[in-house]
Amino acid sequence: MNTIRMSALSLALPALVACAPSTESAPVTPAGGDAAAVATAGAPAPADQPADAFMAALASHCGQAFAGRIVANEPASPAPDAFEGKALVMHVRGCDEPSKQLLVPFHVGDDHSRTWVITRTGTGLRLKHDHRHEDGTPDEQTMYGGESVAAGTAVRQEFPVDAESIELFGRTGANVSTTNTWAMEIEPGQRFLYELSRPEDEVNPQGRLFQVEFDLTTPVELPPAPWGSTD
Repeated sequence: MNTIRMSALSLALPALVACAPSTESAPVTPAGGDAAAVATAGAPAPADQPADAFMAALASHCGQAFAGRIVANEPASPAPDAFEGKALVMHVRGCDEPSKQLLVPFHVGDDHSRTWVITRTGTGLRLKHDHRHEDGTPDEQTMYGGESVAAGTAVRQEFPVDAESIELFGRTGANVSTTNTWAMEIEPGQRFLYELSRPEDEVNPQGRLFQVEFDLTTPVELPPAPWGSTD
């Protein structure tokens, strides 16, 4: 299998995504002061800063949750898959300073262990995966991810694995993940995509492509707080 192919959406102009989506109902406001963040998120981001435009597009959904479906999962695993057949829900929260950081828990059925942490850096964006046990303690493999290298666009941002995560994967016996690249795509009010890919190499002779797409046209009931959350 080839390495990830850039979505055609990645060629879209950043200015197309800098505004809030046009939905029939206002975004749901969660407890904890996200109402102000929702108002702030509607402001257009500078067209020459794709990272800011991407954050603004995602923040326009602060306080809302959306159902997802697997659109790629290759190669097929011989073991039972942790995601197949489960209800998949993303929830945009942690919106106190949406231009600086957003938290997006990814719920898989009754498993509330995963949160995507997207942070604005001086040069782009950083994606980390916060994994917790049900009692709130960190998983052995947690806070791994990477930082954007290319500027990306307001629609798509890519995060090659960073040195800290490579060390973590090697130490915990997950060498297959040392060549990971994660990506996210967003069309406000339309779709959000989470992607994991690995190139074909000696460790991964078939490569890897996993994508979950979320329908942003229809908010769903808010899920429970992710494990380890204090609110």
